[in-house]
Amino acid sequence: MTSTVRYPVVELRQYTLRPGQREVLIDLFDREFVESQEAEGMAVVGQFRDLDDPDRFVWIRGFGSMPARARALAAFYGGPAWKTNSAAANATMIDSDNVLLLRPVTARSGFPAPAAGRPAAGSVPAGPSRILVTIYYRDQPFDQAFADFFDREARPALTRAGATPLACLQTEHAENTFPALPVRTGENVFVWLARFPSQAHLDDHLRQALPVLSALTVGAPQQLRLAPTARSLLR
Repeated sequence: MTSTVRYPVVELRQYTLRPGQREVLIDLFDREFVESQEAEGMAVVGQFRDLDDPDRFVWIRGFGSMPARARALAAFYGGPAWKTNSAAANATMIDSDNVLLLRPVTARSGFPAPAAGRPAAGSVPAGPSRILVTIYYRDQPFDQAFADFFDREARPALTRAGATPLACLQTEHAENTFPALPVRTGENVFVWLARFPSQAHLDDHLRQALPVLSALTVGAPQQLRLAPTARSLLR
């Protein structure tokens, strides 16, 4: 049976870059690595500047399944776009191994269909919207009870703050089907993403903590305040 989830397998990728190299990588990525990846069967869901770290580039890609991920990555990293541009891309990076392998919590919690098509190469900068990624950690897998609690308690608070909830994801514990690209293992995470219409709306939300979740998780959540690049589909 075909899944109704847009991206049953998701990578959340956080790259640490050499000082001053983020705009170099974004220009290269948006020009050379969007259509070339999607031609091999994966989806470039979004790419972002981290507002709190000038040397961090964050992006998300999706796959139809773990076997499909292996096929798509092998085709792309063995293909002409990567062979031609890999040296330039790698020269901008200090670390590219901070990768969470995720899956939607339920069939209804994956990414929605894009509101509009992807802007063409050379487009003007993206608008004022901001994306917030929040990563909760736990010493055991997140269960359906936590997901239900999040929907009941946290989602309404997000909506009241002017956010548009986008997706709820959790750790995909399947074996990495493309070991040439490492992913983080031995962790249990619950990740939600939301869109805010402006920086002001996002900052206002961050002043309204959600302490009700703290008793159910371990440590403080990680929060990524993200600005979409000009060609990010998620914006």
